[in-house]
Amino acid sequence: MEDQLELVFRLWDQIADSGWRPTPSPELLAELQRRLAAHDADPSRALTWEQVVAHARRPR
Repeated sequence: MEDQLELVFRLWDQIADSGWRPTPSPELLAELQRRLAAHDADPSRALTWEQVVAHARRPR
């Protein structure tokens, strides 16, 4: 699995380095605006990267 992820990351880096930039859909832009407004309204609800990683790695 680790080798496969490494391949994915290398491929993604090649795509990004090629200059390809996808155009976000109107729905995605609206969602990003909604999330930014929610953050602006209450920044205390934001999680640090460390909190996100800890949550993702917690036993289930």
